[in-house]
Amino acid sequence: MSKEKFKEEGLVKDRIKTLKSIVVYNDDVNSFDHVITCFINILKHDYEKAITCTFKIHEEGKCDVKSGTYEELEPYALSLMNQKLSCKIE
Repeated sequence: MSKEKFKEEGLVKDRIKTLKSIVVYNDDVNSFDHVITCFINILKHDYEKAITCTFKIHEEGKCDVKSGTYEELEPYALSLMNQKLSCKIE
């Protein structure tokens, strides 16, 4: 393997390691409509994806709703938290 190819693969691995997800957790406070609206307005999900994520949260207790680097996800997570959704960047 060439030195350049080795370096390129290392950069890809570093990028993969830094990818995170926003995980939204189920709660007894927010309505389905509110969660769906937040996903559409904040995360720019289409209606079908917003519904799918919302039902997964309801059924399984949590759902990864958006992926990216911590820096990319932080504003989205803060906006979701401002809307009283329970979430973390993991």
